[in-house]
Amino acid sequence: MIAVVVLLLIPLAGMALLALRGDTPKAGRINVRCNALALAASLWIAIDVLVHGPRLSAGQLLYIDSFNVYLVVLTAFVGLTTSVFSGPYMAHEREIGRLNPRRLRLYYAMYQGFMLAMYLVLTTNNMGVMWVAMEGATLATVLLVSLYRTPESVEAAWKYFILCGVGIAQALFGTVLLYFAAEQKLGIGGDALLWTVLHDNAGALDPAILSLAFVFLLVGYGTKIGLVPLHQWLPDAHSEGPTPMSAILSGLLLNDALYAVVRCKMLVDASLGTHLAGTLMMGFGLLSFLVAALFLHRQTDIKRLFSYSSIEHMGLMTFAFGVGSPWATFAALFHMTTHSLTKSAIFVTVGHAAQLAGTQRMDRIRGLILTQPAIGWGLLIGTLAIAGFPPFGVFASEFLVLVATMHDYPWLTPLLLLGVGLAFAGLFRHLQPMVYGDVPEGQKAIPANLWPVMLHLAMVLWLGLSIPTFLGHWFNQATHLISGAFPQ
Repeated sequence: MIAVVVLLLIPLAGMALLALRGDTPKAGRINVRCNALALAASLWIAIDVLVHGPRLSAGQLLYIDSFNVYLVVLTAFVGLTTSVFSGPYMAHEREIGRLNPRRLRLYYAMYQGFMLAMYLVLTTNNMGVMWVAMEGATLATVLLVSLYRTPESVEAAWKYFILCGVGIAQALFGTVLLYFAAEQKLGIGGDALLWTVLHDNAGALDPAILSLAFVFLLVGYGTKIGLVPLHQWLPDAHSEGPTPMSAILSGLLLNDALYAVVRCKMLVDASLGTHLAGTLMMGFGLLSFLVAALFLHRQTDIKRLFSYSSIEHMGLMTFAFGVGSPWATFAALFHMTTHSLTKSAIFVTVGHAAQLAGTQRMDRIRGLILTQPAIGWGLLIGTLAIAGFPPFGVFASEFLVLVATMHDYPWLTPLLLLGVGLAFAGLFRHLQPMVYGDVPEGQKAIPANLWPVMLHLAMVLWLGLSIPTFLGHWFNQATHLISGAFPQ
């Protein structure tokens, strides 16, 4: 477990260093190097788990298994590629006067603080520490959302803080109820909040208390996921914060919040032996999927458009985990990966497009392919991928969710197809004029680093054509852990 400790220490050291040197020309490179080291540590962890199986630290505080190990690697990878885009982007923001040296130090320090919180959410074995880490991610994100200190960004930060603060308070109460249920069986002590201990003794826990705990945990962490009707903070946070924050927020934080819910669902399923938790997740997930697909049609801000797309896809993943069959669980895990890679790539292109046009309003972003073809093609291909066009990986994962639903809940299939159609229409209704429209006067090309976009989209295309053996093995093992069976 040395590698896990190293993984946690790297962003901690990076946060301290960048708090002092985040305003220097080398700050972007320091941020990239910290994330590169974290990716190396995550691969070390993955190889260890692949060879030796689940790993539990000596004090039982840290735990790695097939479910969280691939999310650790995915988090480190997206954190690295986003940091590569982040350096030139934030330097440009400073050049045009949107940031001063103090806020630049804050940005880089909170970037590493956010990554630390995400790693801790995924690797801790203690449900209480998981809650603390999720709250830490909330505080780091609040500071990032309000980075520009405009009235709109401050309002968005307060909305994020209040809504997610209320949500995370519900999750705290659910964690307290979880401890109360465990304490009756295991006695007073820290072991009563260890996930491995709870999972081993889930059948002996009071099902009534555990059911109530899951309701609060789902509402609490569901706020962080962006589930409707707890989603109002997410579009504002995306539209007012710096674009690199949108990439890691959509690609990482939402996944980690859903991870926390699924961990809790596993305990409830083992205790109740019923589908209560799954039914609740299906209901919230399907509602989020359909509502977000409708709201795509009403957007005027490009970052808000893709934030509603994130809500739509998180709803679909929540629904799939709620279905709970091996194929649905496999599809949800697969979709977590493809969505993170695709949406983070989209936000990179969105950031460049907004800088090129000098605004985030879609009616003033026009003719991207003519002005700067790399940005235009990146946005077009990324949107094709996130809309579920074959042969991209998002199509494969959405198709698996559809097949699993047709098998277990065929009467819900038309609603899924309706949501997919609405989302497709909403995205391309806005995309076509931005990419192919007439170029506004004064729109000039800008330096753009799009290799993270090309890398992410190439990986999503590869996953749509063929899932690598090692990744399929992780998905299968995680599916067995969550649903109790391998996909057949």
